[in-house]
Amino acid sequence: MYPDPSVCRVGEDFYLANSSFEYSPGIPIWHSRDLVSWRQIGNALTREEQFPAGRSPSSRGIYAPTLRHHGGRFWLITTNIDDPRGGHQIYRASDPAGPWSAPMCLTELDGIDPDLAWDDEGTCLVTYCSWSETEICIRQVAFDPEQGVLLEQPRWIWHGTGLAHSEGPHLYRRGAWWYLVIAEGGTDRGHVVSVARSRSPRGPFEDAAHNPVFTHRSTAHPVQNVGHADLVERPDGTWAAVYLGTRPRGRSPRFHVNGRETFLADVTWADDWPRFEPARGHVPTGQRDFEDDFCAPGLDPRWVSPGQRPDRFVHSAPEGVVVGHALSETGEPSGLFTRVGGDRWEADFVVDPGEGAFTVALRLDGAHWYGLHVAEGEVTAVARIGQVRSVLGSRPLPDSPVTLRVRSTEPTWHGPDDIELGIGHGTGMDVLARLDGRYLSTEVAGGFTGRLVGVWAESREVLVRRVRFTERRV
Repeated sequence: MYPDPSVCRVGEDFYLANSSFEYSPGIPIWHSRDLVSWRQIGNALTREEQFPAGRSPSSRGIYAPTLRHHGGRFWLITTNIDDPRGGHQIYRASDPAGPWSAPMCLTELDGIDPDLAWDDEGTCLVTYCSWSETEICIRQVAFDPEQGVLLEQPRWIWHGTGLAHSEGPHLYRRGAWWYLVIAEGGTDRGHVVSVARSRSPRGPFEDAAHNPVFTHRSTAHPVQNVGHADLVERPDGTWAAVYLGTRPRGRSPRFHVNGRETFLADVTWADDWPRFEPARGHVPTGQRDFEDDFCAPGLDPRWVSPGQRPDRFVHSAPEGVVVGHALSETGEPSGLFTRVGGDRWEADFVVDPGEGAFTVALRLDGAHWYGLHVAEGEVTAVARIGQVRSVLGSRPLPDSPVTLRVRSTEPTWHGPDDIELGIGHGTGMDVLARLDGRYLSTEVAGGFTGRLVGVWAESREVLVRRVRFTERRV
């Protein structure tokens, strides 16, 4: 669940940001030297003034960011669609790992998916998807990021190629041309990348004759929904693009469960137009695996919460971390969650239950999750699908510490996978329930997010000693 990627390069280093929706801390920030192996170095939105946690329902909150480097600083612009101060917000930092500044809110602008670019005179241009005047198209405005003021009235610069939902604009200079790359067709199966160019960053823009320049629609390619691309030039002068896509599996209509993920393409140029080609790199095996015993100072940036920020209800202990109970305005659980990657995987939570009540769960949103509920000396498998909550089986709670296991395995019901819930013992598992993975998919639940696995407390506290996540090789 790393959608809407935005990338920039500083010397030999690449940095990437993703949208994060209701989860806090928000906007994961990554570093790479080769565009293939990435390490998360932080989250940009870590404070209440940047993103008020626990106030955004599922699939709302922080939408697509743009990450850029200009004038010796890193700049980040994004949209918080729930913030009354104004949706588009600009942040800056000297170090992409943070800390990032308080937001500069562009209260006069509507829409989503803002981009930052600087023209030859150094004027900052904000290009964005506008919802004004009953249209969804691309607008632009000159902006002074030092004073926080607009320098003109917003202008329409491109209405796209005629497909629905012209959004996700990014503006680049290459040689004598300025290129405007956008997403069209919606972020589902019809998603595409289209491009236009101009001698000026303000337009007028001419469409590429071969638009869309990139799409997998109506193909059997295993990666679908591709679009929302951001281009970057490598140090050797070649170009690449990061873009979002999904990996649907199972019987028609096929189901994607990890949300929209980040992919890489190579970009070549023909007649001064970009062409997308398969990337040359190969992602290392085991890159998603981790084991966290919480001994390091502070939480790893992988840990997020759909409710309150983790620093509000998590504190360190000699044996691990203690997760407490904290309410959020939306009713979403304040818990310790991490994004799930891979097709088959296993997640172990080693806990000391104490006297509280808590749940270890695989979650797509607040109405779609499978979990192990612990209370009053029992472990109970629970499934929540829409308005229905089912209790599926229970066992007496073993002696502490106990390993609560959630596992993705081969599908039984023609879906993407089956989900097993149980109590782990070494490599074995006492399975309490095996469930159809289709019901924790975007095709069933809707929205823009993907699966996360984590733990939340419903009363008192739970001590989490260790979490291990392993992608299973198939």
